[in-house]
Amino acid sequence: MDWFRDLFFAHSAVQAIVVISLISCIGIILGKIKFGNISLGLTFIFFIGILAGHLGLSIDPNILVYVESFGLALFVYSLGLQVGPGFFNALRVGGVKLVGVSVAVVFSTTLLAVGMMYAFGIPLPDMAGILCGATTNTPALGAAQETLKQLNIDGSNAALSCAVTYPLGVVGVIFAILTMRRFFVRPEDLSSPDKKHKKNIFIAEFQVTNPAIFEKSIKDIVPYTHHRFVVSRLWHNDKVSIPTSKTILHKNDTILVITSPDEVEYLALLFGERLSKDWNTDNIDWDSIDSQLISQGIVITRTELNGKKLSSLRLRNNHGINISRVYRAGVQLLPTPDLVLQMGDRLTIVGEAKAIHNVEKILGNAIMSLKEPNLAVVFIGLTLGLILGSIPFMIPSITIPIKLGIAGGPIIVGILISTFGPRFHMVTYTTRSANLMLRALGLSMFLACLGLRAGEGFFDTVMRPEGILWVVCGFAITYIPTILVGVLGMRWGKIDFGTIAGVLSGSMANPMALNYANDTIEGDSPSVSYATVYPICMFLRIVIIQVMIITLL
Repeated sequence: MDWFRDLFFAHSAVQAIVVISLISCIGIILGKIKFGNISLGLTFIFFIGILAGHLGLSIDPNILVYVESFGLALFVYSLGLQVGPGFFNALRVGGVKLVGVSVAVVFSTTLLAVGMMYAFGIPLPDMAGILCGATTNTPALGAAQETLKQLNIDGSNAALSCAVTYPLGVVGVIFAILTMRRFFVRPEDLSSPDKKHKKNIFIAEFQVTNPAIFEKSIKDIVPYTHHRFVVSRLWHNDKVSIPTSKTILHKNDTILVITSPDEVEYLALLFGERLSKDWNTDNIDWDSIDSQLISQGIVITRTELNGKKLSSLRLRNNHGINISRVYRAGVQLLPTPDLVLQMGDRLTIVGEAKAIHNVEKILGNAIMSLKEPNLAVVFIGLTLGLILGSIPFMIPSITIPIKLGIAGGPIIVGILISTFGPRFHMVTYTTRSANLMLRALGLSMFLACLGLRAGEGFFDTVMRPEGILWVVCGFAITYIPTILVGVLGMRWGKIDFGTIAGVLSGSMANPMALNYANDTIEGDSPSVSYATVYPICMFLRIVIIQVMIITLL
């Protein structure tokens, strides 16, 4: 039976796969158990890993580092691919506010750590590790250890204090999200995906009463304003039609305009009188407006259309149809002529049945062709992300170069490739199920290895008075600033709960808390806001920990 024992305890590649798989499997199964209404999901893998490490289970250190690093890189890169198409839109629409909230979390946790260091007489290297563990930021720990080494200071306790405080750092953010949901979240703070999409798109009805645009085509009046809009329907002499860019507007024509909420007031000055009917409710039967016009969703599946501008297809003029919606990665976009199309975009087409059938041939709508993810983009993106994460950046007044690391580089490249790749005809589309699989696989590998690393000597350290102080301080650093800034963000910043949960997870570099938020909150808002603030906060954490050590010694 030696072979069976070696399968679990003799270091080898096979043994590493067996141990990591076993820890992940048990963690996934137990993560589905609900305590009240709470389940930890994949986060439970981390705690099973700690228990396994405490019981003496281990794998080869080199394999441990490789699997942990590859899992983290795969997770953050897949996350970047998912949220990239909506990232810059989110940054434009309230992004500055989200970054402001996340920066408040970063500075408040750092200030609280410095205050506790002086209040309880904790050595600076120990507190540096506590801060990194409480904010679940291992790249910052690496930066702290490198700084201490260059200053000839023993930093061995920094790694130990980080390992001790890391578990409650993970749980602390989840507890803060739970506390907010239980005691501070109001019904208006919960925003469904549909409601969030409709914030970007607004449908308004106007009567053409501005003499300056009488007897002019839609193409002629576009230069009159810099505001973006799409005329989806036109009523002339009580007959509805799909307008093209050459359609002439007459006095008292009625038009249906798709735009953003902020543009409606300005477009009223352009077109004339805005009519009172609300076209943004869910109970409108669009197909009944005219018996000859129907509405159908068509998905872009032809690779040659990837990266082309919507105007280059000339669908409206050539086929007499109109595009009223474009859905991409769960985000609703305004179908303006300069919109760059991507594989997987879902277009809502309005027109006659025959015309829509012809447009379907042009766009593809072959859903099965999207089932196979483009793995080449995954490996290319991982390579570029790790290269970016390895580049040293010099900061004024800081003698040690800063790096984005394994966690920072891949997520930035993932966002950039999924956003701008189509402009270079690079197919970056992956199905939601494929993306979730890559993310879950990467996170499981990362958590299992992280738990194994922290498990050895974990409980012995926690039971010492010094260890207990570390744990208490670490949990306070995690929980108090997170919940205070989160509640203020909802109340004063008017940010919905799903978005706040993602911001808090991103500002604390906590993918486990993000996974919990995604499991319990409908829609992609936690992931989008997480990716919006994560790169900035990761960079800030790495810089601030080094500044803290240099200035306080």
